[in-house]
Amino acid sequence: MAATVDVTEDAAAKISTIFARSELDSEAGLRIAVQGGGCSGLSYNLSIDDEPTKFDRVFESNGVRLIVDKKSFLYTAGLILDFDTDEFNGGFQFHNPKAKATCGCGTSFSV
Repeated sequence: MAATVDVTEDAAAKISTIFARSELDSEAGLRIAVQGGGCSGLSYNLSIDDEPTKFDRVFESNGVRLIVDKKSFLYTAGLILDFDTDEFNGGFQFHNPKAKATCGCGTSFSV
């Protein structure tokens, strides 16, 4: 089975709400990228993108189009993006099997 990136139903619902508010093109997707930085060495960056390049990997999960660049995919293969609705600690949560350590904020990790 090929490695993918997925979103849970809760994350898909939140992403769909954000996309609907933004009146985006039907080809728009959620770009998941990894950048150097953060307290654990690497951090996630989420953005909206409607033009994947030929080097991107594109996935569909729970009705959401996900776009991941080739380098970021090395760090995110198998990632599951979730959304917690808790009013104090809620937000997007990254469940990454490649992460060896994460920081308290949950958006920084090391491999």
